[in-house]
Amino acid sequence: MQQQQPPVIIIGAGPSGLATAASLNLHSIPYIILEREYCFASLWKKYSYDRLHLHLYKQFCQLPHLPFPDSYPRFISKEQFISYLDDYVSRFKITPLYRRCVESAEFDEATERWIVKARNLGSNEVEEFKGRFLVVASGEASNPYTPEIEGLKSFPGPVLHSTQFRNGKAFGDKNVLVVGSGNSGMEIALDLANHGAKTSIVVRSPVHILSREMVYLGLNLLKYVPVNVVDSLMIMLSKLVYRNLSKYGISRPKEGPFFMKVAYGKYPVLDVGTYSKVKSQEVQVLPAISSIRGDEVVFDNGKIHSFDAIVFCTGFKRSTHLWLKGDDYLLNDDGIPKPSLPNHWKGNNGLYCVGLSRRGLYGASSDAQNVANDIKSLLK
Repeated sequence: MQQQQPPVIIIGAGPSGLATAASLNLHSIPYIILEREYCFASLWKKYSYDRLHLHLYKQFCQLPHLPFPDSYPRFISKEQFISYLDDYVSRFKITPLYRRCVESAEFDEATERWIVKARNLGSNEVEEFKGRFLVVASGEASNPYTPEIEGLKSFPGPVLHSTQFRNGKAFGDKNVLVVGSGNSGMEIALDLANHGAKTSIVVRSPVHILSREMVYLGLNLLKYVPVNVVDSLMIMLSKLVYRNLSKYGISRPKEGPFFMKVAYGKYPVLDVGTYSKVKSQEVQVLPAISSIRGDEVVFDNGKIHSFDAIVFCTGFKRSTHLWLKGDDYLLNDDGIPKPSLPNHWKGNNGLYCVGLSRRGLYGASSDAQNVANDIKSLLK
């Protein structure tokens, strides 16, 4: 099935794709968006837990060309952010083509066009789209990842990924193990404990724990002060507030929180109440898992605990490398930009990426505007 298309093809209708579409709209540049789900922002609408809030102050999270309403609080809830995105899509008249799963995208040297083949999940037909520019906006959180653990298939109880977890209501008085100590893992552990679950969390590697206010201070200081100085201040403040974490089974990394975010994409944990649960032992910290035998989980320290359910908060993998053909410059095998900041968003032959630089919504907004401005200059 052949279709004539506008000059720009955007893959993904999450916040990154929407930000790109709005920025192109303002320049009157036609585009299409291909989205594999049946709605935009599916991670927020379908795959996030109920108590989720944006972890940063709202000024760092708004998309281009539309600020958050003044009535919104500093930290925006999932429902408020979805409402904002609904308004955003309406305001900029964004109409994605839904249930289009991209199977290949390849630059054709002869016609100097990107040829994208996507399966229409409704009709099961493969549709072909052609455009001068291709924007990869499929997101950092595209494919849920659950690690392979010896004996996991023998576990008799529910095994969920964080994308399947909504709240802890069904887990009251259950022994629940949360695997993964990033922000999702820590917040899901808090939610489970608040609902009466006997909660444990696996913390395999050192983590920085900071308050939201510390991070806000740090982000503002980074505009004027070198990252190593800001990191030293963050660590000092963390030690003052959270004291010695090692007695609870948590250690601090040797490298600073903002350095680690830029270098490895590893975010500090923003404490929203989990620390007090760990301190009161309502949330038990455990080391890495060695194996699973039925409902018994064996840990690296040799101890064995029984659980009724396991929630994996182990992040995501990206599948870009499976369908993006012929790109050896812009994205690595994990779908993260190879070029360093601030030139990470532009590849060769009209290829761009938005929201893949591990800088959150703030980074996606900046990328989208850079891409739209660059396309505008090339179309002149």
